[in-house]
Amino acid sequence: MKNRILFALPLAAMFAFPAVAQTTSSTDQAATTTSQSAATGKQPLQAPSREGFWGRVNPFARKKYVQRQTEPIRDRVNELDELTSTNSKNIKDTDARAQAGIKLASDKASEADQHALDAGNKATMAQQSAQQATTRIQTVETVVGNIDQYKASNQTEIRFRAGQTMLSKNAKDALDEMATTVKGQRGYIIEVQGFSSGKGQTAIQNSQKMAESVVRYLVLNHEIPVYRIYLVGMGNAPVANADENDKTKHVSGGRVEISLLKNDLEQLSSNTAPAAMDQQQQPK
Repeated sequence: MKNRILFALPLAAMFAFPAVAQTTSSTDQAATTTSQSAATGKQPLQAPSREGFWGRVNPFARKKYVQRQTEPIRDRVNELDELTSTNSKNIKDTDARAQAGIKLASDKASEADQHALDAGNKATMAQQSAQQATTRIQTVETVVGNIDQYKASNQTEIRFRAGQTMLSKNAKDALDEMATTVKGQRGYIIEVQGFSSGKGQTAIQNSQKMAESVVRYLVLNHEIPVYRIYLVGMGNAPVANADENDKTKHVSGGRVEISLLKNDLEQLSSNTAPAAMDQQQQPK
């Protein structure tokens, strides 16, 4: 009896092992099919039906039987590989598009910053130009307001002997010196007043002739326009004498007073030239 029991125990263990392996295999296969169904969207693999004495686990199964049992699993594994490859490719494409979008956005932001900087520089230059224009307008208004206001810049006196109207060498030198200071200038006039001793019309005519000799010399020798010269023969008109408390006295002999008078037109010309050069040098 004991011998029969000892013989039956190993035989029972041998039959129980395939059942345990079959249960474990079924559990693993169920988990695998569940994950496959979630990934591929297909129905999970069905457990093969029991075949023969050994069921689904046959330790003596033939090669064709094994291939037939594992072929659905291989198909699903291949599908999973393809799905994984597709997902990897999609991820790479998405990442590439994201990087391209980020780079494009960065380039656009840099371009916008550059445009903003250029706009700021142009606004600054426009403000400077407006300020310069305002300054020039104010200068022009001042000059226009004082266009007829002449100020004495230089005075020269030429003496003549009694009865003479010809210019001496000293008189010509004095006129040359005065004429040199007005070369190429604008906004000036020359006032020539002749004084002569004597009385009445005779004194006026003599003073007129002496003043005309001065004007003639300036026009012919220094090409000063006639319209810039104002001539008047004062005759024996009284003039103020500062040495005698501003008392007036009559002239003795003959003399001509030449006064160089200027307004602000020359100042306007000098201010406009640098402004025009600044506008030409500004970048466009």
